[in-house]
Amino acid sequence: ISEASTCGNPTLAIFTSLRSPLPVSLSHSLTHTFPEYRYSPPEPISAMSSTYARFDTVFLLSRFAGAKYSPLWPSSSSSSHSSLLSSGIHLRAKPNSRLRSVTGASSSSSGPIIAGSESIEIKSLPTKPIEGQKTGTSGLRKKVKVFMQDNYLANWIQALFNSLPLEDYKDATLVLGGDGRYFNKEASQIIIKIAAGNGVGKILVGQEGILSTPAVSAVIRKRKANGGFIMSASHNPGGPEYDWGIKFNYSSGQPAPESITDKIYGNTLSISEIKVAEIPDIDLSHVGVTKYGNFSVEVIDPISDYLELMEDVFDFDLIRGLLSRSDFGFMFDAMHAVTGAYAKPIFVDNLEAKPDSISNGVPLEDFGHGHPDPNLTYAKDLVDVMYRDDGPDFGAASDGDGDRNMVLGNKFFVTPSDSVAIIAANAQEAIPYFRAGPKGLARSMPTSGALDRVAEKLKLPFFEVPTGWKFFGNLMDAGKLSICGEESFGTGSDHIREKDGIWAVLAWLSILAHRNKDKKPGEKLVSVADVVNEYWATYGRNFFSRYDYEECESEGANKMIEYLRDIVAKSKAGENYGNYVLQFADDFSYTDPVDGSVASKQGVRFVFTDGSRIIYRLSGTGSAGATVRIYIEQFEPDVSKHDVDAQIALKPLIDLALSVSKLKEFTGREKPTVIT
Repeated sequence: ISEASTCGNPTLAIFTSLRSPLPVSLSHSLTHTFPEYRYSPPEPISAMSSTYARFDTVFLLSRFAGAKYSPLWPSSSSSSHSSLLSSGIHLRAKPNSRLRSVTGASSSSSGPIIAGSESIEIKSLPTKPIEGQKTGTSGLRKKVKVFMQDNYLANWIQALFNSLPLEDYKDATLVLGGDGRYFNKEASQIIIKIAAGNGVGKILVGQEGILSTPAVSAVIRKRKANGGFIMSASHNPGGPEYDWGIKFNYSSGQPAPESITDKIYGNTLSISEIKVAEIPDIDLSHVGVTKYGNFSVEVIDPISDYLELMEDVFDFDLIRGLLSRSDFGFMFDAMHAVTGAYAKPIFVDNLEAKPDSISNGVPLEDFGHGHPDPNLTYAKDLVDVMYRDDGPDFGAASDGDGDRNMVLGNKFFVTPSDSVAIIAANAQEAIPYFRAGPKGLARSMPTSGALDRVAEKLKLPFFEVPTGWKFFGNLMDAGKLSICGEESFGTGSDHIREKDGIWAVLAWLSILAHRNKDKKPGEKLVSVADVVNEYWATYGRNFFSRYDYEECESEGANKMIEYLRDIVAKSKAGENYGNYVLQFADDFSYTDPVDGSVASKQGVRFVFTDGSRIIYRLSGTGSAGATVRIYIEQFEPDVSKHDVDAQIALKPLIDLALSVSKLKEFTGREKPTVIT
């Protein structure tokens, strides 16, 4: 080894002498430790024994990194450590940045087939139950450091397989993808090996582990997979100090029902072994198929299946006509999250939006140190642009995993409750997928009653469900529901079984494009504000606001909810609450009209005789503490009062909500973290 190539460093000489590429993580570690080091992978040698290559790498890892962390290491057996590590090391051909490989992905999922050994060895690793693995509204979410504890993720994945009927995964195809946040790459390898260890036949995984939550649902449905794993903590922050999450979706593409998530939790309390396949790490940087015996992993383009579905749902020619106009301004903020991988191919390459219309379009593991929650607080960069005098005509943002959306016009914010109602009211004439008309409409209980009025006018079936997209899935599968939404910036339809941020943006662009299709250059375009004001004039306005108090102490938050439940138990219709007269108060319970399952304690409601509502919930989407949400709604039919600011119109109800709950006394909070 020449001294020049190793900068005279004997450690580097050892690494450089390897006749195989280094793992990406090790190459990065070397570069960080030895700034003068620049690693160039050698040409692969086809005749080299994979065992020999793994042996060299494991030896060097042990010398270089000492007790290197592996999330799958069982704490009780040191002899298993090196065995699992040696099976888990895979020598990548070349390190690739996520941005380059994802945004430059081929539209085809075909690629080279890499053959491994004819059979794979399955090892049973001893483990012990770990407390706190009960899933919330949308999967298991904790801090990254929690998931990085020995066997934390592995236990949950194995508990999932222990909870499923054998026919749901044995020799079956499962999908794997995520939002690109920190720890997804390591988690992907853990999930793949445990899936193989449990007899799964094939894993379809997005290139670099990238697949938005809507795309996972789309891939499951198109490829007729038996289910899929989604690695995401949704709109929560990412990075070593922040959040990570995992959930499982069924063959219809919808999140697993509570009957399964309850079984998973039960199995986490009794788990004693993890079944792991002794295979190398899979190279996720290139599209293609890797086979080991009867098990295969296909790395797919994360965009093509989803893009094809959007082209089937919407009239891309119609939308293209709007976005290519010189007098129409468009801005999409991907918030450095997963939709950054989809925004350019869809909006720029296919719909001819201007290249600079995509903001924060590079997916980053920590979302650029931001909070990828598309609301007026965390998407402030977009809000500032949209509220300029010369701001764009239409702006939108999506969240960490791409299932949420925020829609704005120039100096105009569209509440999520109004957004889903307006999409439903305009869907049949503006969106080809709904040419025959929607089958039914539904909203989550805390979402405003705007959608109810659309369903009534259009004479469509209507459903009010608990918070959580899984409750819409049964209705869709039964053919009862087409369009639905949640006030928490989630909107979607039965094209998949998840809420869908980009779908909502395309729906709004379809409405605007339809309204402006005959407008000649120079004529005033129909704006977002025009569409909303026309809707209010027809249906009335549901003034709505949500106050979020994030990361409250759980004890105080739970005591507040119990206090409110006591009030509900003693309440009587006709009681006065300031200027409001109580119609009823309850703790919302839902009986699924399809399967008869019951979900109770879904939110404390105070409903008044004028239709006003106050609702209290503890959110199940955080990873630490408790998030208290208060929802305030008041209906106003008088058009002359529709332009009043929502916070002013709702102030008497807001004051009443804070007084009734004694929130400050229970939580110590003076102000909300976020106001929507």
